Amino acid sequence: MDSRQFYESRLTELQLQLKKLKQKKSSFAWLRLGAVVAIVAAFYFLWSLGIGFVMGAIILLLIVFVQLIKADLKNHAKIEHTDKLIAINENELQFLSGNYFVFDNGSEHIPKQHEYANDLDIFGRASLFQYINRTTSEPGSRQLADFLKAPAPVADIINRQEAIKELSAKMIWSQDFQANGQKNKVTFSAKERLEKWMQASDIFSGFRPWKWLRYVLPAIIITIVVLYIFSLVGNTIFYTSLFLFAIIAYQINKYVAPVHEQLSKVSDEMRTLYSTISSIEKEAFNTSLLQQWQSIFRQQNKKASADILRLKNILDRLDIRYNLVLSAPLNLLLLWNLQQVLDLEKWKKNVQNNFNSWFQTLAGFEAINSLGVICFNHPSWVFPQINQNYFSIHGNEIGHPLIPKEKRVNNFINIEDNSELMLVTGSNMAGKSTYLRSIGINTVLAMTGSPVCAASFAVSHVKLISSMRVTDNLEESTSTFYAELKKLKAIIDRVNAGEKVFILLDEILRGTNSLDRHTGSKALIKQLIKRKAAAIIATHDLELANLKEDFSGSIRNYHFDVQVSNDELYFDYRLKPGVCNSLNASILMKKIGIEL
Repeated sequence: MDSRQFYESRLTELQLQLKKLKQKKSSFAWLRLGAVVAIVAAFYFLWSLGIGFVMGAIILLLIVFVQLIKADLKNHAKIEHTDKLIAINENELQFLSGNYFVFDNGSEHIPKQHEYANDLDIFGRASLFQYINRTTSEPGSRQLADFLKAPAPVADIINRQEAIKELSAKMIWSQDFQANGQKNKVTFSAKERLEKWMQASDIFSGFRPWKWLRYVLPAIIITIVVLYIFSLVGNTIFYTSLFLFAIIAYQINKYVAPVHEQLSKVSDEMRTLYSTISSIEKEAFNTSLLQQWQSIFRQQNKKASADILRLKNILDRLDIRYNLVLSAPLNLLLLWNLQQVLDLEKWKKNVQNNFNSWFQTLAGFEAINSLGVICFNHPSWVFPQINQNYFSIHGNEIGHPLIPKEKRVNNFINIEDNSELMLVTGSNMAGKSTYLRSIGINTVLAMTGSPVCAASFAVSHVKLISSMRVTDNLEESTSTFYAELKKLKAIIDRVNAGEKVFILLDEILRGTNSLDRHTGSKALIKQLIKRKAAAIIATHDLELANLKEDFSGSIRNYHFDVQVSNDELYFDYRLKPGVCNSLNASILMKKIGIEL
């Protein structure tokens, strides 16, 4: 079953499930109404038999009523989950039809300066991030962005490849994992609130007598109340005791309130955290990376999900502070707020060393799961071979993943070592820039551990660096030409430092006159050859191709051309050996009305 068939079949199945769940919802509503009617009927028909029969029947019916409410709440949760699964499959079907704009585009991750992110459309609308992103939390989104911003070590790439392959075969689990994460988005704000509280000193646990006072004080006031009910103590003792305990409860609440205000807003996100981590804990994984990450949630027979659920339950109990009807008696008789804060501080002590690793590991799962979905959606993509030696790159049928398959023209690349500089000439709109971006974006994917849009792909472990899309900066009073010079300086500095970089340059020094541009470009190419830097340079300057006469073993000329017929241009977007000898600028200028 291919990906489209899977999503269509899954969608049909889920829609049928949703229909049944909604029918159950209607049934529960009628059953609850029936229970209420039965309670009224019990009064009417059993009253003559005695109060004992009435109370017994009402208690039984109330138990039934409560169970119906619980069952209805579970059914409602299943409806919500199924709705999310339906949306996930509908989005994937849109994705397969070329509409991937339903996914978050990661614009918040756009760096002001980066070696290649802006040139290759890594973030933002119609970006690589938007294409592959299936994360549901802010930490997960940032982790995926970090994957795309820098190459992983070779060992990590290999481990990720195996993990991605495994998750691509677990699409039902993958979708459940995504749906759980969509309940209430886990944010950095929640993480920071919890971190701040964890780093703060304990309010009550530091005073050791609270460990026994939390039980002794409620026992005292409850005993006094019971004795008062049976007239064994007088009004003075009773009311004085209530007054004193009210003061104690009030003073405790003054310290509890700031903690509760700090943590109350994370309760819903803890529910999401519990659901997602629980789904990881329950699944059987075979690859070493996923097993290693899973073990972080399952340490020494302790499950992180159980700890998170415990925290959520404590926070839910603490929320009773907002209910004056229940809060007053519970705090007066049980010192309710004190009990919950002591439980919170105990929880903090037990999990403090694991807390940050939960968020980090969950983020890793989300990022790898995103790549697993892409792997499933593109079974024709291949996992690249990563070589340690610098530098070589080989590939066939390499395409730009963001161009729809029916419009995409695939090409090849073959650079044997870093003594070979690839020079690509060609006419306007023939495909030079797209080719550079295809090579660049697939290299980025390869360095994350992802499959790539190619029939075969092998590349050395490198840091990509590019200069393709340069603009001026009014804020920094920087012209386009100076902005490009700054980029080129960064590239030269890395080359001179002997770093293992793979350079992509498109129309260098375009901001100056043609003579300076040719002279500067020629000098730069010579310097790159001298330093044995791996590079692809695309240019309109055909004279640069003549450098092969002086550097025959160091320059490989390729080109994109255009066919002209009756003043019409026809592009095949195919990379070919040699130098371009066809030009199209004059034809294009004529078409817009420039008289030549």
